[in-house]
Amino acid sequence: MNIKKYGTKELSKDYGPLTFGNALEAHRKCEEMSQKEFALKLKISAQSLCDIEKGRRIPSPIRAAKIAKQISQPEKFWIQLVFQDMLRREQLNYTVSVA
Repeated sequence: MNIKKYGTKELSKDYGPLTFGNALEAHRKCEEMSQKEFALKLKISAQSLCDIEKGRRIPSPIRAAKIAKQISQPEKFWIQLVFQDMLRREQLNYTVSVA
């Protein structure tokens, strides 16, 4: 049986880059929560959540860490996504890796 390796590079190639916003949206949908419910959990407005999910707004690294704690996820992963989004927005072709 031949199993194809399918990781983040392959996902990015097929679906575009992984961003803080689309990762947060995917997490929210897995929790089966509306934007309004999830925004209340994060203690932000539903409009702010929508702006983050759509990539119109990138949270600060500190805010990303707080969000990660609020959803019981590893802070490093979410902070890495924020920095990667910031680099992408400035059209800098670098990859962030967290040790």
